Amino acid sequence: MSTSHSHSLEGNAHGTTSTRKVAVSSGIGATIEAYDFIGYGTAAALYFSHDFFPSSDPLTGTLLSFATLGVGFAVRPLGGVIGGYLGDKVGRKPVLVASLILMGLATFFIGLLPTYETVGIWAGILLVLVRVVQGLAYGAEWGGAILMTYEHAPWRSKGKYTGIVQSGFPVGLLLANLVFLVSVHLPGTWAWRVPFLLSIILVIVGLVIRSKVPESPVFEEVKARGEIVKNPITQVLRDDWRNILRGIGLRVAETAGYAVAITFMLSYLKTEHLADNTLTLTAICVASAIGIFATYNWGKATDKVGRRPIYLFGTLVMVVFAFPMFLLVNTGVAVLIVIAVVIAYAVCQNSLAGAQGAWFPELFNANTRSSGASMAYQFSAVVSGFTPFVVTLLYSAWGWMGAAALFGFYGLVGLVATLVTQETFGPVERAAAVAEDETMRVAA
Repeated sequence: MSTSHSHSLEGNAHGTTSTRKVAVSSGIGATIEAYDFIGYGTAAALYFSHDFFPSSDPLTGTLLSFATLGVGFAVRPLGGVIGGYLGDKVGRKPVLVASLILMGLATFFIGLLPTYETVGIWAGILLVLVRVVQGLAYGAEWGGAILMTYEHAPWRSKGKYTGIVQSGFPVGLLLANLVFLVSVHLPGTWAWRVPFLLSIILVIVGLVIRSKVPESPVFEEVKARGEIVKNPITQVLRDDWRNILRGIGLRVAETAGYAVAITFMLSYLKTEHLADNTLTLTAICVASAIGIFATYNWGKATDKVGRRPIYLFGTLVMVVFAFPMFLLVNTGVAVLIVIAVVIAYAVCQNSLAGAQGAWFPELFNANTRSSGASMAYQFSAVVSGFTPFVVTLLYSAWGWMGAAALFGFYGLVGLVATLVTQETFGPVERAAAVAEDETMRVAA
């Protein structure tokens, strides 16, 4: 099993000349992927329950809507396996381009789908099919984007540069909800169709940018040394299954916690008449705008103190904040609702996401890294994808306290996973990275 901490000290110590370009292009691609995938979550919470399913029972419609959201998450592990395998066999870059094309076409097609009123049950079936394609594409995307950036970055700044990529998520969240904030005033189904149709513009821009980035230098070194393994999936499962399980636990806290605090919260605020769509979307826009800088700085902070301390902080805040979060939104006071969403997102979720960008790649060897990191990252999606469905059931049985308890539980899972996962950029690695920079400075 690869328990060595030296994975953070491989490749060029000072990075490549394309480091910044790769980080920005990967971040833009991540933004597009997030816009597409998150836009679905927003639409599922606000519109799909009555446009794609029978409207006789609002709770049933909400459950079915969130179930289709979960389908996309359920197939993300398969996307991660396929993307990870190809990333280790043929390179990180081809996976980036292919996943973006697939995601873009699927998202655009959602904007063209007929509703339940038009075609009956086929509306929901078509929605599920498109959601499956979305999930496969999103599952394949993250590993390629994060590894391209990580493997181009200098030893001393891997958290910083992967933080740029991870910041693509809140950028996509912001763009998606800004579009929905404007489109909410459009008549009929155009309120949700327009955001999906507009995504095609972002996809074209992303393809142009991603086609120009160079392949990962670490992958090229692995290829040159003849170390590409016959089947990276079976090898990483045999040698690194413990780190995959640890990564799943780490990731569950972040992504499933988001599903409660953001995705479910959209529906909760509406159902309880605590906030209208405009206020809810505004709160998320404020949180995501702050989250762009928060995610980047959380990632950058891991270069100073290590990956593990940031994760410990974030998961502890999740456990402590679970019940106060709902107490704040239950007041119905706009400013308190915004504060609750900002803390849940910019502190709890973003601190974990910011640390993941560098920590996950460092848990695996270079020749199986794409497979290992992708599986650790995406298998948690099975839990997080169906969390809105589960939390809705808990809410129907025990009210908001059931939802709060689930959020706190996810934080506890992440806390335990953090405690059993080794630090990969501790004092020794940080000192070595600083020494290399100093050597280069003196030589210059």
